[in-house]
Amino acid sequence: MIETSPIRNLLRDLPRKWLIAGTVFGAALAVACGSSATSDTSPTGSPKQTPSESTAETSVGSQSSGSPTATLTRPPGVSDSEPYTGPGPSPIVEPDPEFQAKLDDSSLRTSGWRTDFSRHTIPFDNILSGGVGRDGIPPIDRPRFETIEEVDSVMNDLEPVVTFKINGESKAYPLAILTWHEIVNDTVGGVPVTVTFCPLCNSALAFERTLEGRVFNFGVSGNLRNSDLIMWDRQTETWWQQLTGEAIIGELAGHQLDFVPASIISWADFKLANPDSLVLSRETGFNRPYGSNPYGGYDRVDRPPFLFDGETDGRLLPMQRVAAFNIGQVSAAFPFPVLETEQVVNYMVNGTDVVVFFKPGTVSALDNALIIDSKDVGSTGVFDAELDGQQMSFRIENGRFMDDQTGSVWNILGEAVDGELLGKSLAPIAHGNHFWFAWGAFNPDTLIYKGQG
Repeated sequence: MIETSPIRNLLRDLPRKWLIAGTVFGAALAVACGSSATSDTSPTGSPKQTPSESTAETSVGSQSSGSPTATLTRPPGVSDSEPYTGPGPSPIVEPDPEFQAKLDDSSLRTSGWRTDFSRHTIPFDNILSGGVGRDGIPPIDRPRFETIEEVDSVMNDLEPVVTFKINGESKAYPLAILTWHEIVNDTVGGVPVTVTFCPLCNSALAFERTLEGRVFNFGVSGNLRNSDLIMWDRQTETWWQQLTGEAIIGELAGHQLDFVPASIISWADFKLANPDSLVLSRETGFNRPYGSNPYGGYDRVDRPPFLFDGETDGRLLPMQRVAAFNIGQVSAAFPFPVLETEQVVNYMVNGTDVVVFFKPGTVSALDNALIIDSKDVGSTGVFDAELDGQQMSFRIENGRFMDDQTGSVWNILGEAVDGELLGKSLAPIAHGNHFWFAWGAFNPDTLIYKGQG
């Protein structure tokens, strides 16, 4: 039984305008188009902008050969306190002399974009429209934060949050908010980051947003590939694949963002591990029914993925959750049903000893109409099992993660919370709790863990 929060009755009374013909797919399309409460949409269905929501176009110089040249005008979302050092990375993909003909043969909409479409690493026809223009799902460029005490009354202990730590600073980003915005441009531990969530793939990933000394900020392009969010940067209008962090079209095509290892864990686990940390505030400047789920029932394992026109990898059900990651050139996926049974997996991937933790007690953000009423899907942590030069192995004992070497107790974030190693931390490995269809589409040669024996 999940304890109800004070906002439950309020959320139940919110308009359900985004439900089209009673299907989850109509809901997904409606939220992609930016609809929310009735008062927040214009007659055409596109979101109205209040003064606090509006963002100006990035200032750019003249175009040459289809490629925009960025000026030193500070773009929207980059605060005065952020470093902003100029040109940054150079193009590494040569222009395609036949790009215009390929564009004409595709259904890709390019009107209004100053993207250099001559530089691309994927076929244009791999991209589908999500039914929304750029930033029709508005990112949060100037996030506000509150203390745990200030937000605890509107949170539920089992509610999912995205969290990570940089230079000793941790923050929490509730999926109740990220589901409606998909991108938060922020700074954590002095490092500019972008925190992302693609509901259609259940992919919550964080990246450093500095490349070769230049800080970038990201928005939602309105396009999808393999059902996954395509981001865009406001400095060069390059398009980036969220699940991989790769630039796929534009001036910076071929460049790669650095992942920041992040996890989806429960609010209760975050509070316990980080009692003095900050949490993304619902005071975003936007009118959205935070805490409700416009994709109700989407993550049922027997449903087909939405806006996905590729071949699904039949080794697992398309909507099965997997804890998935890359070690060098090797991809690995650990299905949630196996993890739920074993709870701790010690395994070698591409020469690296890895430990995967699974803990029940985190609900889905994509199940019930209200996140607080949703099913428990659990949370995962993935770590390098070497600590201070010693190879560690782990087990589950009385519901606690313990190492075999010292008997110390560890939490879902890979931190020793009791025993000889108290205060030590395992190095996290960047991973996601993706739906299998999405991970398999981008990583067709991935290894699948089948369980002990």
